[in-house]
Amino acid sequence: MKTTPEHNEKFVKMTFASVYPLYQIKVERKGRTEAELLQVIEWLTGFDEVRVRQLREEKVTFATFFERATLHPNASMIKGMICGYRIEELVNPLTQKVRYLDKLVDELAQGKSLEKILRKT
Repeated sequence: MKTTPEHNEKFVKMTFASVYPLYQIKVERKGRTEAELLQVIEWLTGFDEVRVRQLREEKVTFATFFERATLHPNASMIKGMICGYRIEELVNPLTQKVRYLDKLVDELAQGKSLEKILRKT
């Protein structure tokens, strides 16, 4: 499925603070912890718990969030489908980064081991 300019634009305006609680609810409902969620976010972005909290308080958009992030060198190993889109085929860099994060959160909620989620194997 090909993304539209409108689809890509929504990530420019959407705040990380508005989505973080949804990530947290999703993983906790499946028996995972916020600490594990933070570990996944830190692996992908380089942001530790303190920095994630600051970014949430600052209400940064996903565009700003990922501009400030240092993406993990193995992020391109994140592949598969998320919300009807094949991550590795996404052309818009911001959309792809947001979908990387979505995919990691999904994997955490699905019960995958952190070792597999963090692409250590």
